[in-house]
This record gives sequence, structure tokens and C-alpha cells, in this order.
Amino acid sequence: MSGRQGGKLKPLKAPKKEKKDENEDDKAYKEKQKAEQAALKAAKDKALKGGPPGGGIKKSGKK
Repeated sequence: MSGRQGGKLKPLKAPKKEKKDENEDDKAYKEKQKAEQAALKAAKDKALKGGPPGGGIKKSGKK
């Protein structure tokens, strides 16, 4: 009676991607990217660890 088709139109599993052959340049580039990412994360953690800097406007106490 109904004209609708049941079920999923897309397959549940996507086909596996073929692995690319990586040459030395690609490997070196990926290593460099990982190192930069790790350094950035370390710097970010170090910056957050210290807490908020400063004390605002300092008043001397004299008028």
C-alpha cells in the first residue's frame, strides 16, 4: 500500500580506504607536524598551569 522503500539507502559500512605508499619526504613531514603539535600542546599546558596573570591596577597607597 505504501510507496516508500524501507531500510537504509547507504551501506552501513564504508569501504576501506587504500593505504598510500609513503615516501621518506611524507614520513619526515608527518614527524615534523607531530613534533610541532606536541610542542604547541606543551606550551599551551604550561600557559594554563600558571593561572591568570597580573593583579590589575596597582595602587600606591599614597594620595
